[in-house]
Amino acid sequence: MSSPSAVRVPHKRKTKMKHFVQQKVEVFRAGEPVSSVLMWGVNHSINDLSQVPVPVMLLPDDFRASTKVKVNHHLFNKENLPGQFKFKEYCPQVFRNLRERFGIEDQDFQVSMARSPPLKEGTCEGMLLASYDHTLVVKEISSEEVAEMHNILSEYHQHVVTCHGSTLLPQFLAMYRVTVESEDTYLLVMRNTFSHRLHVHRKYDLKGSLVSREATFKEKVKELPTYKDIDFMNNMQKIYVCDEEKESFMDKLNRDIEFMVRMRIMDYSLLLGIHDVERAEREEEEMEMESSDSEEEHDESSQSVLPGSTSPEGIAGYMNSFKPMGPGEFDPYVDVYAIESAIGAPRREVYFMGLIDVLTQYDTKKKAAHAAKAVKHGAGAEISTVHPEQYAKRFREFITNIFA
Repeated sequence: MSSPSAVRVPHKRKTKMKHFVQQKVEVFRAGEPVSSVLMWGVNHSINDLSQVPVPVMLLPDDFRASTKVKVNHHLFNKENLPGQFKFKEYCPQVFRNLRERFGIEDQDFQVSMARSPPLKEGTCEGMLLASYDHTLVVKEISSEEVAEMHNILSEYHQHVVTCHGSTLLPQFLAMYRVTVESEDTYLLVMRNTFSHRLHVHRKYDLKGSLVSREATFKEKVKELPTYKDIDFMNNMQKIYVCDEEKESFMDKLNRDIEFMVRMRIMDYSLLLGIHDVERAEREEEEMEMESSDSEEEHDESSQSVLPGSTSPEGIAGYMNSFKPMGPGEFDPYVDVYAIESAIGAPRREVYFMGLIDVLTQYDTKKKAAHAAKAVKHGAGAEISTVHPEQYAKRFREFITNIFA
């Protein structure tokens, strides 16, 4: 039974009318108003969507639809949420369908996004958040990128259907607009390319271009720098996977590149994260030694924690004491971008490889940038702003050569 305060909107029609909802439930605290509203909005939208039947098939209108909620807060729960805010969800039925195709249940999505506040990631421009369980990434995008997403969404959905969800493209799971104090923030939710549990020890952003593609000194001194193409070559880095894994990866990459050429997309990157298994084993041993030392110090005064006890850790802490996976081990249904290094490789590693930044279409702005760079570096220089076919060819050649 739907709540009388929320008007149900048929999924076939674009929603223009704002409806007013007075908040009744307390939500978890998030230190930042946009995060708080995002958590509230995800809870609201998933609960709403659960009342709407899944359509037999998506219609053209579903790719233009949106739902909007405006909340007048009336001072309730003011320490958690701003006095007034608006929340807009784009194409709810389409993204619900995509989540299903990527094997993500709406209830799991809701828990990841709204049970605890998201965590700030990195120091990049705009907001970049990770869900508290590290399975999802929330990226702030521009209104132009929202338009680009609408431009490609129908074809992107068809591509995901055709390849049965087996793609290196970002797994787009939801798109929202949060309005606080008349300021709009556009947010795109994706599956995390990196692992929800394995630490990434080295990271590269590869475009297949060698012009201005080296990490700055400021970047290199960070705890986890993002290295680029020139650094990859200078480090003589290679990816050691078995022939079968390489063939599977290249098949996906070629399909995805063809899609991006068709959509006139360029300037994308391969994001590569490397988990060093031996280093992770050493780090785990050091942590175990430290924890056993501290346990000995407090042993006499401590009491055992039983399942279901009122310890702060509770059942979750008890269940986590039986972690089945060690360094280098991952769940392929969660870490979908992960590939293990081949048996007999020089180093035991796990690689996370996915395509990112796929919302740049080759428009007049990029054409102008290409012309300017061609004048500066010469027509034959390997600059990143080139025609989509040329970009794809160079990108494919470079990525083919990263494998040992």
